[in-house]
Amino acid sequence: MKEYIIGPGEEGIRLDKQLFKILDNAGSGFIYKMLRKKNITLNDKKASGNEHLNRDDVIKIYLSDETFDKFTKATPRIEVLDASREIKDLIIYEDEGLIILNKPAGLLSQKAKAGDISINEMCLSYLVNKGELTDEKLKLFKPSVCNRLDRNTSGIIIFAKNHNMAAAVGNALSKRQIHKYYLSLVSGIVDKEDDVISYLSKDEGSNTVKIFDEAGDGRVKIHTAYRPLGNKDGVTLLEVDLITGKSHQIRAQMAALIHPLVGDLKYGDKSVNEIYKKKYGLKAQFLHAYKLSIPAGTEGPLSYLSGEVFIAPPSGIIKDIMDELFNPDIYKGK
Repeated sequence: MKEYIIGPGEEGIRLDKQLFKILDNAGSGFIYKMLRKKNITLNDKKASGNEHLNRDDVIKIYLSDETFDKFTKATPRIEVLDASREIKDLIIYEDEGLIILNKPAGLLSQKAKAGDISINEMCLSYLVNKGELTDEKLKLFKPSVCNRLDRNTSGIIIFAKNHNMAAAVGNALSKRQIHKYYLSLVSGIVDKEDDVISYLSKDEGSNTVKIFDEAGDGRVKIHTAYRPLGNKDGVTLLEVDLITGKSHQIRAQMAALIHPLVGDLKYGDKSVNEIYKKKYGLKAQFLHAYKLSIPAGTEGPLSYLSGEVFIAPPSGIIKDIMDELFNPDIYKGK
């Protein structure tokens, strides 16, 4: 007999949908037959499959190990990483449904190929070590990051621990109910805030994008707002409000406005980049996702975080540059 207890974030899912995940090699006919014969029960009672699950509900599957294995695909194993890959020092906030982290530059959000280590794998390993993620739970849902940052962009990453939270965060991001702000150091002096709508086209082969003023085939609309926080030595520190979230959006948009990001090897100013490389060791774009806010009055699954603001302090070279050129209170959300 196999037993599955419904945990946080799994409430509201139909019983048959959960069974299709558990017995993922079985057809619907087999599953409904097992329900009719009470080989599958919900809270020790006969079930039809259309019940919506509640927290702490118990699903029991009375099948021999041989039969169970026949109708179940192998559960992917989570690699438990060594202590040097711990995320404890990166966590800004954690509850039973999500983790908010401060990703360092140079680390992938999600792995691109087998063998990669990303913040996603580090979070999964963390949950396994805490006992929050087991093979049985992994069969029902694989936790994952909800937003991505380029490898060399640091800052806030949201990781959903369960199905309901992943859906809630994804929906909130798409509806602009979660606001993301970036610190960006750009070439030149920017002395006023602006709100820009452009159109972006991506070349998958070269992994670069182009910005256009007009709509056209293959172009997607992008929306970027920014305000200067200070300037010094011919560069400006901006707070960028990423209203849409497309690949390389901030980097390409600011380059199109003739204010490319300092350190950006794809869209930047080579002479400025060389200065900051020699002086500070900066080898990638100066871009840090430093603030995430959930507006007051937010309703639905994220209402318990309504009005919350989360700050991810910069680290490493970006912090060194910030501390030398600007008031540190800038990146404390003040």
